[in-house]
Amino acid sequence: MSVFSDPRWHEAWNHLGDYLGSHVRVSVTALALGLAVSLPLAIIARNRPVMRTLLLGVASIVQTVPGLALLALFYPLLLAAASLTVSWFGFGFSAFGFLPAVLALALYSMLPVLRNTITGLRGIEPQVLEAAQGVGMTPAQSLAMVEVPLALPVMMAGIRTAAVWVIGTATLSTPIGQTSLGNYIFAGLQTQNWVLVLFGCAAAALLALAVDQLLALIEAGLRSRRSLRTALGGAGIVALVVATLIPSIGRTSSTYVVGAKTFAEQYVLSSLIAERLAAAGLTATTREGLGSNVIFEALVNGDIDAYVDYSGTLWTNQLHHSEIKPRRQLLDELKAELARQNVTLLGELGFENAYALVMPKTRADALGIRTIADLAGRAPSMSIAADYEFFSRPEWARLRAAYGLNFRTQRQMQPDFMYAAVASGEVDVIAGYTSDGLIAKYGLVVLEDSKAAIPPYDAILLMAPKRAEDSALRDALQPLIGRIDIAAMREANLRAAGGDGNASPDAVARWLWDKTKK
Repeated sequence: MSVFSDPRWHEAWNHLGDYLGSHVRVSVTALALGLAVSLPLAIIARNRPVMRTLLLGVASIVQTVPGLALLALFYPLLLAAASLTVSWFGFGFSAFGFLPAVLALALYSMLPVLRNTITGLRGIEPQVLEAAQGVGMTPAQSLAMVEVPLALPVMMAGIRTAAVWVIGTATLSTPIGQTSLGNYIFAGLQTQNWVLVLFGCAAAALLALAVDQLLALIEAGLRSRRSLRTALGGAGIVALVVATLIPSIGRTSSTYVVGAKTFAEQYVLSSLIAERLAAAGLTATTREGLGSNVIFEALVNGDIDAYVDYSGTLWTNQLHHSEIKPRRQLLDELKAELARQNVTLLGELGFENAYALVMPKTRADALGIRTIADLAGRAPSMSIAADYEFFSRPEWARLRAAYGLNFRTQRQMQPDFMYAAVASGEVDVIAGYTSDGLIAKYGLVVLEDSKAAIPPYDAILLMAPKRAEDSALRDALQPLIGRIDIAAMREANLRAAGGDGNASPDAVARWLWDKTKK
């Protein structure tokens, strides 16, 4: 059987038009904005040493900020700005997805454009400028007719660099809600679907290479003063943009947007919700790979319509409660507090996915460790790994306070990787998830939380304020309430994480629905 008959390749191809079009749209907009800001600033600063040093210094500092962090920082800033515009002027804007991605990527594009434009303009021989003045040219005429044409090849080299940086960094915009080729990479990493990871990396690399070569053609035409090369390069850029945008332009917009966080279970559940909406005759799309805070704020602000969250996450992270209450009481109070924000808690799905400290069963038995209290005495000689947010969450602070935990080292890992790491002895303990099928796959054991430091984590289905009275959405989702038990979810998670050959989240979602109907 050909490798390209693998259903994972078909899954990748099916999403290419949407992901590529969105990637090109955000990259082109960001690059255009970056050029619109950088080129005038570089021209103004070229003969002003203080301004030149300040601009290049600030642009260099921006480059030291990791791309994902820069993208993530714009979301809360724009969210606050949107709230101010609503209170001051009576209108708002979406701080989700496209706008924060464009602004962050535009900043990323500025350094090479500023540096090369200033270098190109300042590299012109003084005799040439004197000759321009000698024939009576004004400073503006000299700039437009002499300086910029001579500096264009150097300027184009900076634009090429900026274009490649923007296209590459745009893959990191998925966690803030912007669809891009990064959707392949994030989904593939979470579900251990390496076909998607490779497909996304290859697509982004080929796009960057194509744009770079077309810009190189324009640059060569400018250097040799051959207008045909310049025209061909420009026409190629336009054709590439049009070709990638046509599929997304012709696509009808979906009525509902379903959100998902950054792990395999969420991909499966978002696919399940989207399929239930489709079965009810409703159109839906998914926004996956969102951070915990981003996804809840997106729901509150109406950027997504529904998603699955967990009671403990909302109770501690979003509502900032430190006290842990009995499960039913916590759910009732959580529902009431969410209602005050006009968020609808439709109900519990039927299983709990709590944080838990996990280690290999054979080693736990050998050391006599059954509970977290047993672990505490040995923790100073051990290492622990967790996902990217666990060590900054209230649950970790509560565990440390309740049990006096003090590990030798703490490591952050991709969630699926940490299970293999603890099974192989790379780390001693991990903060895993109770609904994860990898616990059984790797022969791990969940340590008992005898002091109830970790809150209950019932999976709950939330609806956005703007959908509070949407009976069609409510009726389509109601059959999911109370129908998914922990055993079914563990098996679904194992299948989604590579435990069932080529199973995609969509395929696992269909399997899970069939399972719940039995």
